[in-house]
Amino acid sequence: MELDEQLKKTLFRVAKFYDQRKVGDVGPLGFRRSTDMMTMLACLERLLDEKIIMPNETMFLDLGCADGRVNVFLSYLVRMSVGIELDEWTFDEYGPLKLQLEEVLKQEELLLPPENIFILHGDATDERIHQAIKRETGVRFEDFDLFYTYLVMHEEFAELIEKKAKRGSVFIVYGLDKIMPTYKGFRFLKHISPMEGILAIYRKD
Repeated sequence: MELDEQLKKTLFRVAKFYDQRKVGDVGPLGFRRSTDMMTMLACLERLLDEKIIMPNETMFLDLGCADGRVNVFLSYLVRMSVGIELDEWTFDEYGPLKLQLEEVLKQEELLLPPENIFILHGDATDERIHQAIKRETGVRFEDFDLFYTYLVMHEEFAELIEKKAKRGSVFIVYGLDKIMPTYKGFRFLKHISPMEGILAIYRKD
């Protein structure tokens, strides 16, 4: 899929904005563990070509979304972009950072994020947060097509997705290198993994 120039410029600016707010930042858990958004940008064309992301169709759920950066980035492409974050200090950064980003985008006459982003505070493995998503968005856990996580808790999240998600849904793990884990009930998409040496992609059987 070919993205129009305005969208390309916007996605580049969103990625640059969030990456500038990663280096050197610390919190109670130590150095911030966040997705490198320029790396995500570099993977985007392949994700679209392989139909991992279907524009305006894919329902996306980030199981540990931190400050919501991946949710904001993908909101331009997916139908709905939902994130869950357990750490309150990280969750609280989402709103202020998004407002700052919107000011930058306005100044540079770029596209504002769509109103399809929902960020919730809680434990992604807890059924209660799944019910909260359903109440707020009308979407069940089983309705999501694409799941994402940083390497932390990838095994627990794989087990959750294997148990609850629909067949054919995709699980993306950021932070992997040479050794690719295997998960029960998933097929490793080795022809496209790891993208940019860091993004491993699995499909639920």
